[in-house]
Amino acid sequence: MSQLQDLTALIRANTPLVVIETRDEDRVVELFRQSLMHVWRALHRWTITEGLRRLDLDREDPADGPPDASYVLRAIQEADQRGIYLLLDFHPYLGYASHQRLLRDILQRRHCEAHVVVLVGARVELPPELEAMAVRFTPRLPDAAALLKLVREEAEAYAREHGRRAEADPEAVKRIVRNLQGLDLHDARRIARQLIHDDGALTESDLPQLAKLKFELLNRSGHLHYEYDAAALDGVAGARRLKRWVQLRKAAFAGSPPPGLDPPRGILLLGVQGCGKSLLAKAIAAGFGVPLLRLDFGTLYAKYHGETEQNLRSALASADQLAPCVLWVDEIEKGVAADGGDSDGGVSRRVLGYLLTWMSERKAPVFLVATANQVQHLPAELLRKGRFDEIFFVDLPNPDTRVELLRIHLSTRGLQPDEFNLPALAAAANGFSGAEIEQAIVSGLYAAHASQGPLDTTLLMEEIRNTRPLSVLMAEQVAALREWALPRTVPAD
Repeated sequence: MSQLQDLTALIRANTPLVVIETRDEDRVVELFRQSLMHVWRALHRWTITEGLRRLDLDREDPADGPPDASYVLRAIQEADQRGIYLLLDFHPYLGYASHQRLLRDILQRRHCEAHVVVLVGARVELPPELEAMAVRFTPRLPDAAALLKLVREEAEAYAREHGRRAEADPEAVKRIVRNLQGLDLHDARRIARQLIHDDGALTESDLPQLAKLKFELLNRSGHLHYEYDAAALDGVAGARRLKRWVQLRKAAFAGSPPPGLDPPRGILLLGVQGCGKSLLAKAIAAGFGVPLLRLDFGTLYAKYHGETEQNLRSALASADQLAPCVLWVDEIEKGVAADGGDSDGGVSRRVLGYLLTWMSERKAPVFLVATANQVQHLPAELLRKGRFDEIFFVDLPNPDTRVELLRIHLSTRGLQPDEFNLPALAAAANGFSGAEIEQAIVSGLYAAHASQGPLDTTLLMEEIRNTRPLSVLMAEQVAALREWALPRTVPAD
């Protein structure tokens, strides 16, 4: 059913109290006007500034009486015909016992007609006695057609104001409209106006700014972090299988999936510490061309009962609204450990249960990238097939990848990779992770600075040989992880 049909059904049923939480009051009023085409009622609107006005007549009637909360409730109770009463920002006045009693008399039809009272506000909190009698109606967010119409209206407004047409790339406009989904018309219009007035154009370059504005607007939970430094997928060393996997699914995630195919939903990255799982999470977002959000499980846990689960629900709801996006959960084993048991009062189990439900039932295009270092701490129900599209293992880099890593890190620091014997350095760095190769270069630069000379192959080789990588320091743990993962997961490289 459409939202107009849902609303009409509430009116036909003479629902005593309807609560609508929204900032777009004009849209709510228009929706009730449209409902009068299907079921007739006298339609009234009340505000503290204008008082009570009737809206369903061709003429605009003056305010009926003073703009007083007590007066409007008396007027509703004494009205001799059934009506719909839209009371805008009325809920603060329900703190008075007399107003609560009057409204309850109206809702219980004591000496009055079967009116429909509608409380409209950005956030409507009711006393328990009234909450039990209320039906909450949530207007649906605008669809792609409504958002495209809005963008065009703002472009026309810009042309009238500046005397020149706003440039618009049709493909960029499609992506902008897609990224505006999840917002109400008020917020979408504000962002579209800002993008157009920034440079008089709508292009692909506006997408990062749109994602930033949308995140700042919708991250009400405060548990999501917007990652601004996204790495290009081609700029990450190795991970050839994973890169190809992302490229094959980019069109299905960023656009419309081919018939018979579901859009990709997420992957789990297992691997040795320092081998680039976090960098790959950032690169996947760049490969899909969507913003990256990071969920920190450590910030979710709270001391009060039920608060942790509520924090997770709020964070995931914000991610759904910010879609399309990549949601990165770093070191997921720390939030949903399999051996949590009841030592934390069952919080970890409830968090895991809600996360699994969200993973299975979410409809929004949120691609989940979870990273983990200690697979033995992950619960079996998270690893079973279907939770993630694939489980990739990010192993220690092979010789070719180590050469690529050396080239990247030397170039990043303004050095010329061709001046170094990269194959010999890569061979000496056998067992090193990407992070350890980077730190060897940093240490070499410090040594070169101390000796007041340039960094060369000999100096860098010395630093590599003096370094004990994690694969040596924690040889047993690393060997156990590789032994478990290699036959059970897909190699990223």
